[in-house]
Amino acid sequence: MSSQFGLLRERRFLPFFLTQFLGAFNDNLYKNALVVLITFQAARFTEMSPGVLVNLAAGLFILPFFLFSATAGQLADKFEKSRLIRVTKGMEIGIMGLATTAFALESLGLMFATLFLMGTQSSLFGPVKYAILPAHLREEELVGGNALVESGTFVSILLGTIAGGVMIGLDAGTLWVSVAALVVATLGYLASRSIPPAPIADAGLAINWNPLTETWRNIGFTRGNRTVFLSILGISWFWFYGALFLSQFPGYAREVLGGDEHAVTLLLAVFSVGIGIGSLLCEKLSGPHVEIGLVPFGSIGLSLFALDLWWASPEAAHAGEALAIGAVLSGALAWRVIFDLVMIGVFGGFFIVPLYALIQSRSEPSHRSRIIAGNNILNAAFMVVAAVLGAGLLAAGATIPQLILVTAILNALVAIYIYTLVPEFLLRFIVWMLVHTVYRLEVEGESHVPQEGPALIVANHVSFVDALVIMAACRRPIRFVMDHQIFRWPILSFAFRTSRAIPIASARVDPDATRRAFDEVGRALDAGELVGIFPEGHITDDGEIHRFRPGVRTILKRNPVPVVPMALRGLWGSFFSRKGGRAMSKPFRRGVFNRIALVAGAPIVPADAAPETLQARVAALRGDAR
Repeated sequence: MSSQFGLLRERRFLPFFLTQFLGAFNDNLYKNALVVLITFQAARFTEMSPGVLVNLAAGLFILPFFLFSATAGQLADKFEKSRLIRVTKGMEIGIMGLATTAFALESLGLMFATLFLMGTQSSLFGPVKYAILPAHLREEELVGGNALVESGTFVSILLGTIAGGVMIGLDAGTLWVSVAALVVATLGYLASRSIPPAPIADAGLAINWNPLTETWRNIGFTRGNRTVFLSILGISWFWFYGALFLSQFPGYAREVLGGDEHAVTLLLAVFSVGIGIGSLLCEKLSGPHVEIGLVPFGSIGLSLFALDLWWASPEAAHAGEALAIGAVLSGALAWRVIFDLVMIGVFGGFFIVPLYALIQSRSEPSHRSRIIAGNNILNAAFMVVAAVLGAGLLAAGATIPQLILVTAILNALVAIYIYTLVPEFLLRFIVWMLVHTVYRLEVEGESHVPQEGPALIVANHVSFVDALVIMAACRRPIRFVMDHQIFRWPILSFAFRTSRAIPIASARVDPDATRRAFDEVGRALDAGELVGIFPEGHITDDGEIHRFRPGVRTILKRNPVPVVPMALRGLWGSFFSRKGGRAMSKPFRRGVFNRIALVAGAPIVPADAAPETLQARVAALRGDAR
């Protein structure tokens, strides 16, 4: 698999990436310029307080996401997506022209109207932004593509925010902002013209223009797939978490670090850089498929480093003049804060990128845009709740460090709740940790596993974690037939139950259990699932492949499905194998990061899948590497 950065050389991705990057930059260029303007020069325009105006501006930008996201989702499903992107980018040029007029006339009302229209344009762009990626990227490229989009978005937010604040402070600052916004909008439109067309999802869709009923309908679409819905809730929670943090940066920089406005920019910068790093690392850590095991890993880091940030932050507010950025950085506290914020950003990237990729890959293509529109609506709602909660806690006398502590605890509670509802996330985390801490897994021939439909997977049985290793390597869930004793082992039991493994006992020990197991295998294959078996019937005690038992004949007689042979290499002699006696009795017998491999062969038709044939094929795939 080529690096995710290779997508930046391809027309199917680069024009889209530039379009969304420039759009996010422009949003934040104008927003921050306006916020700085009304914060320091509000008296020129109105008698209202700057604090009220800043909150009004935030509300005006987010309101269109509630009003128009549902309609935007329908339009993205009904019409060709690259054309819609060009239309929205054309709107941006017009809106930036209105912003220029507002600045020239010094009309605060027109400035706020422009901000509302910018939110409207962003709400229209949102659903098509994420729905077009699965149309142009292969499934194994979704993680890398989303990583580039998320990292690029946060970097553009940072650059736009800095540029807006700097330009508006210059002589003739409104003119600088106006020119820059128009130039960037035009460049974004030109980039959008090179985006390739994407298939229309539902050309016959009748548009419902009622935002209330359609919003409720879109929320219903998100609930159609339990895993997708909970992934959307996870993304919305991340924006809740992020909104709480970002809104505290000015106060934290002033009251805790004792810095000036440059300290606020520093906090935003290190947080954004962390998000970018974490997003780009996702492809490296995921491999060629969406690895939702990174999501629990991300949530753990979000809580741990937020707790450390709280622990490091003094409760007493800084008194005296604001310190220059150099003075702030001269203290040890600032560097610990920077480290914590970078790590919060990194783990935030681990958390959010797989969730976006999961929604895109598992959503029904016919209404994927409306599902993403529902996601945007919930994101906006969670951000509003975050703003209300933050304001309420601060008004009640809470300090900013205490607010950070509350956020860390809430994040842990929400994570536990989500993983209780969908244990698949936690299962994938356990599997991912196994192959990234104890082992280094290489996979060959993964494409031989059918992407849909039933199939039987057979493999040699070397250790107690064979099933977990195979699960880590395959995109599709696999239901393994598992010895009833291993099935009940602590920790491993959770993984096997969550993956809906099928316990089996020998006919001599429990004939009824054997019959029930074969019946369940038949039902699973009837339902189009993958079933995995270890035909040897037990873990090898000498490293060799033992005789394959005839149970595979029984399975194929009832369900004549393709059989995919697989061979595990390198597990013999590891902690979980029986080399030298009882397994798991000699820790670090081979050290850590052992290199192992899984090799899959071409599927075998049922008529040719005799146990002897399968054993010979698995042995050939394994070779001499036990």
